[in-house]
Amino acid sequence: MPVTLQQVDQDAWEADAQIRLDLIRIFTDAPPERLPLPVEEFIRTHLESGHLFSCARFNDRLLGAVAVKLDQDAWWLSNLCVRKTTRRRGVGSRLLALVSEAAHAQGRRLFADSSQLPVADQLLLTRLGYRLTQDGDYFELNLTTQGGHQ
Repeated sequence: MPVTLQQVDQDAWEADAQIRLDLIRIFTDAPPERLPLPVEEFIRTHLESGHLFSCARFNDRLLGAVAVKLDQDAWWLSNLCVRKTTRRRGVGSRLLALVSEAAHAQGRRLFADSSQLPVADQLLLTRLGYRLTQDGDYFELNLTTQGGHQ
């Protein structure tokens, strides 16, 4: 499944009805405990705060998304979700690999708050090269272990 990366910011959200529909569907499929707010409020609040969603695109649809908070040195990932109909097909792994490539290209580090991650997500991040920081509070992607990122 050839998945590509699409960054969705406030402008893209406002300009494209299909993006709005797809993002809402992605996060509606999330287990309720994954989101701190109702779906549309979660998306709106995240985007209005100046952050974005990195999304897995296949053909003309978004299949998965991860919330990305940006700062000067890092991208902070949270709330990874893939549509139910496409789970267990590598979409989440491919999305995180694409996010890693994009962050690396911008000289940014990648982090995820370990206290907010379900065990399945922690295992996925570990398999993809993320490691707990020394204090164990965050997962950080070790780019030197990623193919082509040395």
